[in-house]
Amino acid sequence: MQLGFVGTGVMGAAIAKNLMAAGHQMTVYNRTKSKTDALVAAGATWAATPALVAAKSDVVFTMVGFPKDVEQVYFGDDGIFSGLKAGKIVVDMTTSQPKLAVKIADYAKQHGFQALDAPVSGGDIGAKNATLTVMVGGDEATYQAVLPLFKIMGHQVNHFGAAGTGQHAKMANQIMIAGTMTGLTEMLLYTKAAGLEPQTVLETLSSGGADNWSMDNYVPRILKDDYTPGFFARHFLKDLRIALTEADAMGLDLVATAQAKRLYEVMVDVKGLGDQGTQGLINIY
Repeated sequence: MQLGFVGTGVMGAAIAKNLMAAGHQMTVYNRTKSKTDALVAAGATWAATPALVAAKSDVVFTMVGFPKDVEQVYFGDDGIFSGLKAGKIVVDMTTSQPKLAVKIADYAKQHGFQALDAPVSGGDIGAKNATLTVMVGGDEATYQAVLPLFKIMGHQVNHFGAAGTGQHAKMANQIMIAGTMTGLTEMLLYTKAAGLEPQTVLETLSSGGADNWSMDNYVPRILKDDYTPGFFARHFLKDLRIALTEADAMGLDLVATAQAKRLYEVMVDVKGLGDQGTQGLINIY
């Protein structure tokens, strides 16, 4: 297929690479052009605007940073919707606001396009290894049409219902991750204070009831003082803010998630560590 990818950061580039490896043609755009260099070297075509990506593509994937970026790449003057042809499909993989996913889907339907929201979980490792979990909202027929592409990038793909439900599923995921990130951070602090050997503790906990993905993947990085982002802390803070806004709208008081948000606000807004990975939370203690 003729595919497009807008947003070739840490995860987007890896997903696009896997789609290309499966034999699909790829047109790419990123605000920082150099982040597309490896994909272009591998055979992708550079386009100067999201609109030009859309004009060449049957399916356009987007994975950008914040809801305002999603708005811009879809609805801006050189946005995807200004170049997309009737009958083509857009798939926003950004973790974003459910209401924005609904807005994109409604606009698409009114103009003869099709749209899905499909945020993912699994970080940079999942993107590289094509083991992502994909959470999809949108029309069933459109989902079935794109499912073969989702299966190239992930090992677990689920359709949750109408537009926006994929984003709600991702909020549930981020609420869970918030607990595991604070847990692994404080576990390591306790381990150090008690004089235990961290690697032995990790091996022990990983074989018991405390095992979780965040601990298995991020504690080894922390033990190597590696805070490079598999997932940017500033993006995770954005996600927690969205999750808590949605929770408030549903009358929920998520006390632990609110505390995790406060800790990441210290990391990102106070300490200026937003470009570290989420594992950098330990650096504020």
